[in-house]
Order: sequence, then C-alpha cells, then structure tokens
Amino acid sequence: MNRRRIWGWWFFDWASQPYHTLLVTFIFSIYFAEVAKRHFITLGESATMAGAHAQTLWGYGLSITGVVIAVLAPILGAIADTSGKRMPWIWLFSTFYVVGAAGLWYLMPEQPALIRAVTLFGIGMIGVEFATIFTNALLPSLAPRDEIGRLSGSGYAFGYLGGVVSLAVMLALFAETPSGKTLAGLEPLFGLDPAQREGTRFVGPFTALWYVLFMIPFFLWVKEPPGPRRPIRIGYALRDLWVLIRSLRHRRSLASWLVSSMLSRDALNALYGFGGVYAGTVLGWPVVLAGVFGVVSAISASVISWLGGKADRRWGPKPVIIGCTLMLMGVCVTVVGMDRETLFGMPVPDTPLIANLRLPDVIFFACGALIGGAGGALQAASRTMMVRHTSEERATEGFGLYALSGKATAFLAPFLIATVTDLTGNQRIGISPLILMFLLALVLLIWVKPEGEAKQ
Repeated sequence: MNRRRIWGWWFFDWASQPYHTLLVTFIFSIYFAEVAKRHFITLGESATMAGAHAQTLWGYGLSITGVVIAVLAPILGAIADTSGKRMPWIWLFSTFYVVGAAGLWYLMPEQPALIRAVTLFGIGMIGVEFATIFTNALLPSLAPRDEIGRLSGSGYAFGYLGGVVSLAVMLALFAETPSGKTLAGLEPLFGLDPAQREGTRFVGPFTALWYVLFMIPFFLWVKEPPGPRRPIRIGYALRDLWVLIRSLRHRRSLASWLVSSMLSRDALNALYGFGGVYAGTVLGWPVVLAGVFGVVSAISASVISWLGGKADRRWGPKPVIIGCTLMLMGVCVTVVGMDRETLFGMPVPDTPLIANLRLPDVIFFACGALIGGAGGALQAASRTMMVRHTSEERATEGFGLYALSGKATAFLAPFLIATVTDLTGNQRIGISPLILMFLLALVLLIWVKPEGEAKQ
C-alpha cells in the first residue's frame, strides 16, 4: 500500500468535514435559525410559528439541493468512469464548495437575504457531495479488499477530528458569545464586529479557507489510478448507466442495499441538518452552546468511527450498520418525546444538573454524541459495503449510483419534516418520520449479503 496516497485520500475527509460540522449542524444552521426566526417575528408571527417557518424554509432548501444531487450524481459517475478521469471533477466541485461556503458571510442579522443564503448553502452542499463521490471512487484502488473497512473507518475518524479542530478554532477565536467575546474570552480576530455577528458569519469564509488549505496534500499525493484515458462520451456513459440500473432487477443484494442506505442516510442527514435548528428553536440554545455540543458530538464521532473501522475489519460492515441504525432510531424517539419543559409527557425539574444545563440539555448532549458516533460509523461501514458491491473499474459509476440512492429521496426527509412541521406547527412531531425511515432501512438489510456480490 502507498501510505502517502492513503494519507492524501484521508485529507479529503479532514478538509471537507467542516462543511458538515460548522455549516450543516452546529454553527451556521443555528445562526440561520436565529436570524430567520427573528425575521419572521418582525413580520408578525408568534415565536412558535416563526421557529416552524424557519425550519420549513431550511427543509425546502435542503430538499431542492437533494433533488439536484440525485439527478446528476449517477450521470456524472458514469461519465467519469467511461473517460477514466476523476481528478478534474474533484477540482470542479471543490470550486462549488469554496464559492458556496464563502458566500454565507453575507447573511446579515438585520434584513437577512434568507433565500440567497439557502441557495449559496445548496451550491456548497452540491460541491461537497459531488467531490465526495469521486474521492470515494478512489477507495478500491488504495488497498486490498480486507483493508478497505479499516481505511474507510480511519478516514471518517480523521475527518471528524478535523471537524473538532475547526469547530474549536471557530469557538475560541471567532464566534462571539452574547458578551461579544469568544468562548476563550477574546475579541473576535481580524477586528470582526460582534454587533453585526461578523464572528459567527465568518464561519462561511473560514470553512472555505480550511478546505483550500487542507486539500493541498490530497492534490499533491493522490493521483489517478492507472488505466486508459478516453474522451468524454455522454451517450455511451448514459447507455452504460442504464444497463447497470436495469441489472438491479437481478441483483437483489445490491438493490436492497441501495434502497436501505438511501433511507438510512437520508434520515441521518436530516438529523445532521435539523439538529442545530432544533437546538436553537426548541431548546433555545445560543450558537456557542451548540458549538460546544458540536465538539462533544464530533469527538464521539471520531472515536466511534475509528472503532467502527476496527469492527468492520473483524466482522464486516453489515453488523456495524445494524447496530448504528438501532442507536439512531433511539435518538429520534428521544428527540420527538422531549422539549424544554417535558420528557415523554413528564415535567422536567427546574434544577440544573451540570452548570446551567437542565435535564433536556444533558439528554440532547447525549443524543449528539450518539448521532455523531453512530452516524460516522454508519457512513464508514456503508462506504465499505458499497465497495463490496462494485469493482475498481466501475467504482465512480457505482458510487454515483450510491450517491443517487442517498439523494434520490434526499428531498424526502427534509420535505417530510418541513411538511409535518408546517401542518402541526410542532417541531418535535416534525422529526417523527425519521423513525419509520430507519426502521424500513433495517428491514431491507435482510436481503443484503454481508460479502456483497464480489464473492458470488
């Protein structure tokens, strides 16, 4: 194995993870929820309905982004495999990532351009998702089959560690607390104005700069695997993709796996995407507390992803996927049954348990640790399972199909959450569709062969 090439590949996870950690889950989503809720209140909405409208807008934005990714992912994968070129696509979608993330700076606290912010967020999300397809496709060429699970888990662990470090830097040096200081008691660096929330808004440019810096090892050390290079032939690629899709009728293990992963990853991404909004609007957490929550979650994700890679190597990916899915179902049940005042209908004592954190806060911290840990291990094991259902030559097409399975209904979980929240005016009930999605994913695993199709 080429150790430098493996480390370069791992650096993509390190470089790209802050988009999920800082923007999707813990800082920008909280800031967006605060700004949007306050904006809707100024338009005459009650606090409850303003929070629901903020979650609805966020959900519809994620839904549209998911549709774009679902439609284009397998097509781009097929084109890349037929041409034998993957690195140019990583360069292209890295540009999307940087432009989308950097543009989030312009979400002002007063008179906010909410639609523009959601649009830019979607552009960055398209960039990170598509870049991930092409980097994942390099995984089969990195190591022998029995080492893939360990490499995948270690990559996710390294990525989550990058998320922890980036989040700690943001909280210590930039994101302002209500006092105007950072969590480390400093003025936000570079003269950023706390009154205009510039420390928090800097999370977008910071995420873009982090990606640019830490993609350098990737582009220096990771080269295209050997093989023929052909001109891009879109018609041929689409015909090849159609043959693959039609073959799913006779490949029950792969078809079941794709649908199962579609449901579980869609539900997991919804947990990531709405966790910050839930914390900000239901529990009333400020951005900084949500950031501390993010550090706990990301550390848990890093450790459990690494352990999951070890378990994957020993027992295979399927048991890891089952265990993680059960944990995530439990988290969803807990979130639906909890608000600031009650837990499953029982009144919550006013006495703080840790510092100023009451029981719902502590429970949500525990949920965050489980979401981060189980989510990281689930994604790493899922990546391994996909490798077992494809070949090195067709890897980009396979992972494009895998991305399609993760995004074909990527609009579904956000749409269901947005719709149920809209209809009921209750954010907790809005999370309930995720429980059914995880359950269906578990049922479909019955037909997924642990060794995939590579040894049939």
